[in-house]
Amino acid sequence: MKYTIALTVLILAAGCSDNKSSISETDANQNTETMEKYANDTHSFSEPNKVAATHLNLDISVSITDRTIQGTATYDLERNNGDTLKLDMRGLEIKKVTGMPGNAALTYEVEEGNELGDGLVITLNDDTKKVAIEYTTSPSAAALMWMDPEQTLGKEAPFMFTQGQAILTRSWIPIQDSPAIRMTYEATVKVPEGLMAVMSAVNPTEKNDTWIYNFKMDQPIPPYLIALAVGDLEFESLGSRTGVYAEPAMIKKAAYEFEDVEKMVDAAEALYGPYRWGQYDLLVLPPSFPFGGMENPRLTFATPTIIAGDQSLTSLVAHELAHSWSGNLVTNATWDDFWLNEGFTVYFESRIMEAVYGADYADMLKVLGAQDLQNTIDELGVESADTHLKLDLDGRDPDDGMTDIAYEKGALFLRSLEQEVGRERFDKFLRNYFDTNAFKTMTTDKFIAYLDSNLLNELDQRPNIDAWIYGPGLPANHPVTDSKLLNKVDSVRVDYLAGKMKPANFPAKEWTTQEWMHFLRGLPADVGSAKMTELDKAFKLTETGNSEIAAAWFLLAIKNDYQPAFPAMAKFLERVGRRKFLKPLYEELAKTDAHKKWALDVYAKARKNYHTVSTQTIDEILGYKA
Repeated sequence: MKYTIALTVLILAAGCSDNKSSISETDANQNTETMEKYANDTHSFSEPNKVAATHLNLDISVSITDRTIQGTATYDLERNNGDTLKLDMRGLEIKKVTGMPGNAALTYEVEEGNELGDGLVITLNDDTKKVAIEYTTSPSAAALMWMDPEQTLGKEAPFMFTQGQAILTRSWIPIQDSPAIRMTYEATVKVPEGLMAVMSAVNPTEKNDTWIYNFKMDQPIPPYLIALAVGDLEFESLGSRTGVYAEPAMIKKAAYEFEDVEKMVDAAEALYGPYRWGQYDLLVLPPSFPFGGMENPRLTFATPTIIAGDQSLTSLVAHELAHSWSGNLVTNATWDDFWLNEGFTVYFESRIMEAVYGADYADMLKVLGAQDLQNTIDELGVESADTHLKLDLDGRDPDDGMTDIAYEKGALFLRSLEQEVGRERFDKFLRNYFDTNAFKTMTTDKFIAYLDSNLLNELDQRPNIDAWIYGPGLPANHPVTDSKLLNKVDSVRVDYLAGKMKPANFPAKEWTTQEWMHFLRGLPADVGSAKMTELDKAFKLTETGNSEIAAAWFLLAIKNDYQPAFPAMAKFLERVGRRKFLKPLYEELAKTDAHKKWALDVYAKARKNYHTVSTQTIDEILGYKA
């Protein structure tokens, strides 16, 4: 492929030494050390081992009317015998490039790539220490989600947010868009009157009357974590260092749902060391947000689908909080190493939930996670290379690697290590791992070396970790969790299907969201309309406002052609943009001609409410042509 070949050439160039005879042996050694500082990333045109951007100063204006961001990105540079700065971009209009000192105009060209992006190659002068790029985004920039007032909860003000992971930041900032790179940043953001801006940085807590907001992030972060949202927002404190932002109509519900966040931060610190980002806040986004949450430092972006009214879905908050250590503090160096972010985070999330809500609750989450993992392995194929923890995504969109393999298989691997050495020893290892590698990047090979030197070397026999990291499926000796609470749910389901129990006798009033999910997931795919009608009449499942329960129920409705649920499912698909829910529903709908026709009609109306991360997935499932 043209893009892969171009990137390979760049990478080979980045790995070559200058070989000039005038370089002293000391300089050569220093240069070699620098050349090894940044991992090679096949998803980026940048060559940070030659010239790296170390600090970003962003000065931008957000135009809701034009659906564009325009302004200037200025970079401080670290130069290591390089005379060109290479940045990633996607759909940007570059207006001018200047260098400092002197504000001298610099020569630049766009190196053509493919749908994942292009390279911006800037020729530097000998004394260039900073570069300023004046640019404008495209109205269809992949990272930017623009919402009209009617697409928000309040229905009165527009909303915009960014989603940078994995390689979408390049569509709203010309940048070295690789997780191997870390930079600090500051920003000045001008927004339309009446709106407020927040970022993954030190944030305001109320609107000002200039509509200009200033931000600063002093800790170095990878580019995919630079995030911006603009809307009609309010802030409510949750504790001494925690809070929540949301639309005015959502703020009270959100504050109630997240009232335990301060406890979660305390529990996380007790496990694996200090929270190093100052403030931990959440931003509740409109329903079009494609993920459950995004761990943007200091400000987690969260879907409103976790506002269940009973605090039963806050494990997602524990997950995003855990990323403050695993992912944000110690970051996967490439997207092939994605499991180092997510596997650690799922493991850490479970430990937080156990500390705050107890082992029984945490065990339920583990069992549901194991179900998700098995479904993913079945879908990909038990021998698929995509079921390895260490991936090979060269020439592919890194979003292809963002499956439950990285999350749940990665967490199971860490649990297997915990079982091998004991919890106390493993906790000490993880605490040292985060402390030693804070604000650094990590490859799988480096992690294995660290693991061998700091944990496995103490064992009489080294476990077969290669089967976990480089092997398909699950090793035969993988940990298995038993949940007392879900076992009781199984008993209810068995008795119900055998005709020994009526819905009126279910202990359903005591069930959490997780117990309902487990009950519904365990029903036979062909449970039949009679049972569907009976359950719906007893528990109003078609009308539920709980998104997790609704998604599980609608999946059953499709499999059983339970038509009474289809109008509510249409509203759900038009309202909710979270890919986790959309993908399985549209996949099931696409299996029959009649359901696919119905799905295409719904999707034609709903598509405008989805982020590009979701539309690119659903377009492929349905064969939809925009």
